[in-house]
Amino acid sequence: MGILIALYTAVVVLLSLYGAHALIMVGLHLRGRRRATAAGACCPPPEAWPRVTVQLPVYNERYVIVRLIDAVARLDYPADRLEIQVLDDSTDATTRLAARRVQFWQQRGVNIRLIRRGERTGYKAGALEHGLKLAAGEFIAIFDADFVPPPDWLRRTVPFLVHHPEVGVVQTRWEHLNAEASPLTRAQALALDGHFGVEQPARAQNGLLLNFNGSAGLWRRRCIEEAGGWRSETLSEDLDLSYRAQLLGWRVAYLPEVTAPAEIPPQMTAFKRQQFRWAKGSAQCVRLLAGSLLRSRLPWHVRLLGLLHLTGYFIHPGMVILLLLTLPLLVADKHMETSLPPAWLGLLGLSAPLLYVTAQQALRADWGRRLLWLPALMVLGVGLACNNARAVVEGLFRSGGEFARTPKFGARPGRGRTAYRLPADGTTWAELAMGGYAALCAAVAVAQHRWTAVPFLLLYTLGFWWVGGSTLWETLRPARRRHVPSRSRSRSHQRRAA
Repeated sequence: MGILIALYTAVVVLLSLYGAHALIMVGLHLRGRRRATAAGACCPPPEAWPRVTVQLPVYNERYVIVRLIDAVARLDYPADRLEIQVLDDSTDATTRLAARRVQFWQQRGVNIRLIRRGERTGYKAGALEHGLKLAAGEFIAIFDADFVPPPDWLRRTVPFLVHHPEVGVVQTRWEHLNAEASPLTRAQALALDGHFGVEQPARAQNGLLLNFNGSAGLWRRRCIEEAGGWRSETLSEDLDLSYRAQLLGWRVAYLPEVTAPAEIPPQMTAFKRQQFRWAKGSAQCVRLLAGSLLRSRLPWHVRLLGLLHLTGYFIHPGMVILLLLTLPLLVADKHMETSLPPAWLGLLGLSAPLLYVTAQQALRADWGRRLLWLPALMVLGVGLACNNARAVVEGLFRSGGEFARTPKFGARPGRGRTAYRLPADGTTWAELAMGGYAALCAAVAVAQHRWTAVPFLLLYTLGFWWVGGSTLWETLRPARRRHVPSRSRSRSHQRRAA
């Protein structure tokens, strides 16, 4: 019994650290917001625009590849100073579609080319490193396949790097193409806004370590090379390179006024895959970088907050352990004085909702309407605990691994059931079982009149059943076939249209 209580207490303390971390981010953001300045106001256009290479790493993106290429080809930048690389490792129709669109823009004078490798070595990191060897640009912009950068994106970011030679990379804010498609996408949009609306500006404005988010960023080529280039030992190559660069003295800047819209995963299976990759990659970065971070000469508070940043996904194993310990503690000592969980942990648990409320107030005029979906985000965050806990454990003990892409569907209704449909994995059954376990714990807590534990346990129940049930539903429901009109009907329709 003593061992269980000691373990439970250790997990509670760990989780409260991350709750306090969220509160610190909110406080730093509110303090630094007054000092924030618009990116374009302080950086006039350079006398001579530098060479820029835009890299588009893609793998099996048939639904969005044309949209991506068209958006990047329309970037407003001197044509003789711009180079676009479509780094295509695809094995499906994406390559054919990309080749046609590249040829289309080449005929219109755009310096764009399709680059193929013999094999997908190193996944995204390998593609970026391969493209860098062929790049002519002094600055390197990166966009994932689901992004649609606005035409003025380069003209708003390049001057900042030109006028700030100590900055190695500029990260811009992600916007959302399909935030209102479903409760799932609405919840994800709130989570992303929390990161880009509070955490990133708080870190940038207060001299803390922050990360390039993998897309919608502009790198100084010299920074990439001095930091050792892209490496595939981790699935979060963006976080890895960001920290290595900052430990060498480079600075990462964040420009919240510059945005790039992107597609949010519309499927639970796709979202879980994305989260798994991010969680596993972050844990791998902890193993690779934590020692260097703690041994660095950075101020102690920068190192501490950097470590909490790197280990942010550790909250998920803690949540799983906390739930698993609840029932034994309830059964073993029905008269235990301490509430499960402690009341003060519940108060610190409000720090995450506070962060999301603050972000919405900072970013959205209609923030009140958007916050109606905050309960969905809370349930979703708990429901991801099994998926992300498994990812963290794998990341702590394994380097590299398969870079499982997140399918994109062009942000159009009905495209969730297509060629990129994903199967359920073993975690799905664990999620459903954990939901049942949490419901049992809630029933025991009600029988013992331990009312403070009931909301906590019901949140687990709803979260695991939503995440696991949605995954199972997406896997088992029949695939929707796209309607293709017959040739004769198509011709008659064309004649009527003419």
